[in-house]
Amino acid sequence: MNPISKWLLAISLCVLFLGATVAQSQETCPGEFEPISAADFVSALSPGWNLGNSLDAVEDEGDWNNPPVEEVTFDDIKAAGFKSVRLPVTWAYHFTGSSNTGDSPDWTVNPEWLQRVADVVEMITSRDLYTIVNVHHDSWVWADVTVEGANITMIEEKFYRLWYQIGTKLACVSSRVAFESINEPPGDTEEHATEINKLNGIFLQAINDAGGFNPQRVVNLVGPGQDSIKTSQFFKLPDVNFTNPYAIQFHYYSPYDYVFGAWGKTIWGSDDDKAALDLDFSNIRNNFTDTPLILGEWLPSPVHTETAARWKYFDFLTTTARNYDIANIMWDNGNDLFDRAAHVFRDPTAVDILFQASAGVKNSLPDSTVDINAAEQFSSAYAFHKFGDEVADQTLPFLLNRNVVASIIDGSTELTKGGDYEVAGGNIVLKSAFLSRYFSPTETPGIKTTLTVSFSAGASIQIQLVVWDAPTLESNTSKAVPGADLVVPVTWNGVGKPATMAAFKENGTILVDDWTMWLGPLQQGRTTFNSQWGWDWGRESITITAAAIDLVIAGGQPTTFMIEAYPRVPGNSVNYTLTVE
Repeated sequence: MNPISKWLLAISLCVLFLGATVAQSQETCPGEFEPISAADFVSALSPGWNLGNSLDAVEDEGDWNNPPVEEVTFDDIKAAGFKSVRLPVTWAYHFTGSSNTGDSPDWTVNPEWLQRVADVVEMITSRDLYTIVNVHHDSWVWADVTVEGANITMIEEKFYRLWYQIGTKLACVSSRVAFESINEPPGDTEEHATEINKLNGIFLQAINDAGGFNPQRVVNLVGPGQDSIKTSQFFKLPDVNFTNPYAIQFHYYSPYDYVFGAWGKTIWGSDDDKAALDLDFSNIRNNFTDTPLILGEWLPSPVHTETAARWKYFDFLTTTARNYDIANIMWDNGNDLFDRAAHVFRDPTAVDILFQASAGVKNSLPDSTVDINAAEQFSSAYAFHKFGDEVADQTLPFLLNRNVVASIIDGSTELTKGGDYEVAGGNIVLKSAFLSRYFSPTETPGIKTTLTVSFSAGASIQIQLVVWDAPTLESNTSKAVPGADLVVPVTWNGVGKPATMAAFKENGTILVDDWTMWLGPLQQGRTTFNSQWGWDWGRESITITAAAIDLVIAGGQPTTFMIEAYPRVPGNSVNYTLTVE
């Protein structure tokens, strides 16, 4: 018997064993289903938004940084202009009774959790938004096929049973709802990919066996890690009988160091940066020329990225996805862009850039440093004034993209061209006479006002006027104590957030990732966001993680953490030292 036949037999036996006899248990649905092709479904998604860290939280909704989902969030998202919501759902902690133990239990999902998911789906679709429902963190909780000694039989049985129940519960929802087999399944080899391709087939079998409208429903199939390169290399369409229109979904968090705030990388936007992103997108498109593609997650978070570089990334990624006919669904975990409690976007300019680029409109953008070997970083998203300096004209380079400056507004007052500002080539020049309204040698540090620059086309750009001085600390030292994060109070004296953090031992060596000594001046000795340091919105503090503290203790010598702020220029930092016994 060939391998495919063996697999189909195994699936059939699995179905019979679980008692999911199609003839007796398929759902039937009242009303009509409006079939939609995968291409039409995908074309209706952009721009889309992820409801991250909610139903996908471990172990339950509300356990991470967000309260339980409220309907008003989808009112906000629709009002902003988003067309779809990807709905990540973690099911691992919602199996009933003995379903979490034993060799072959029935893997019954708690009916209350199934109903909660169905209710949130209704919240989304009742607002005429499209949605994609998935199996999310289960990919590493119990369905990781790469783990040594993984019980593949158990994974396959459980995966079938889970999707059969999801498919049954959502069998009769509208064609605005698609199913995504599994989020970012770990896998690096052809062997791993073979099993992930098999899981795609089990998913298709399960939802079709569940009946209802499912055989006509759009589905998202995935490759290892939902990585564009590994998907291009390893994905194969499952060899099972199905009629579902399908798309392939991938995710994009590259380059890693920039997107995840690693090793002091706050610079992005060079020709090489853009060429690398374009190559990744062209590669997956060229491998799947006739298949609808969905970029289901991407985001450089405003929590830890520099503003002008981030806006350039938003614009270029969105434009490139559009050029390759790839749907665009942005990740957002509740701490990133959209403040769900306040009903506002923390970076509305990024969202405006996203919408304009999604529509094919060319944006004008503030420029910023692109040379990774530079000793400092400029950014035209700000007009920075150093505390103690005399006020002078400020020249802010812009990438106008053939647009022209239409107006600059300060609050409700329009600035006068030729008096308050000038446009010289690609530069906006703010005149000292205007800047003196907010800047002086003795002006208290902080954000003084925000200018809105409008252009002949594209997004309006916000420029913050900032007086800055080096950050200050209440205390500059403490003893390293294992087992917990350390929150260090900081007065930022400027933009109000950190740029990055370096860490050097007393003997001058680098605490972590000593290979960063070979990087540019702005990256040498720098640590990584979340791994060694953290920060959250509005906090006059920075966090040194327990993991970083453990490294200090293991190193056995005092270690100095250099906390850097914006602008990233020499002197705009403050040191905090952890001592050891």
